[in-house]
Amino acid sequence: MISPPAPSAPRLYADMSLESGLCVPLPAMAARHVQVLRMQPGQTVSLFNGRGGQWRASITQMGRQQVEVLLQEHTPIEREAQVQVTLLVGIPANERMDFLVEKATELGVAAIYPLLFERSVIKLNAERSSKKVAHWQAVAVAACEQCGRNRIPLIHSVTTLPQLLQTQISDLPSDRRMLSLLNAAAWTASPANTAVCILSGPEGGLTPQEEQQLVSLAQFQPYSLGPRTLRADTAPLAALSTLVI
Repeated sequence: MISPPAPSAPRLYADMSLESGLCVPLPAMAARHVQVLRMQPGQTVSLFNGRGGQWRASITQMGRQQVEVLLQEHTPIEREAQVQVTLLVGIPANERMDFLVEKATELGVAAIYPLLFERSVIKLNAERSSKKVAHWQAVAVAACEQCGRNRIPLIHSVTTLPQLLQTQISDLPSDRRMLSLLNAAAWTASPANTAVCILSGPEGGLTPQEEQQLVSLAQFQPYSLGPRTLRADTAPLAALSTLVI
């Protein structure tokens, strides 16, 4: 009889300095994960802090208030995509943005800019926007723990198109692609080791005026993904998958 493979050590994100040989308390979220799994001293976990590679660590102390681990060897492994993609997305309604952030992280996105456009269904004030961004960042962390990435994509603050054009365009890669339902070129792949920016609109699509602004003021090139109209949470993932897989 063939024995089943041994379960892999849980992967946990620890936003702190990590160094082999040190005994450190786990951050609250990582400690809670270990407690929920009912792990015991001597069992191992894999830790990463988003700054490169991962550490094997053994649990030395389990408690209700604190979980302590001994950091062992560091493995400088990276699982990033060969094309660095920045995704600018019109925030879809309901919980679809959670799905989009999770799957984009799994696919290898480098950064996400949540945007509000003229036809956006969702409306957010400053306080709610800040809470949403913190939540989406946590979704990205959980997706990295699951998929094996050791780099956390940055979820930027919610902004509008005029604000983006005024203050943040210079931060974006020069290869700028806009998903369009109007006159647009057929979608093409990108060579490895390049940086690409993909912009995808909200449920109602970009207005002609917004498309014109993006082309004339920010040098975005319009592209089409084909004859079918994809949902606001499907189109950016479809475009992303062609560049990173």
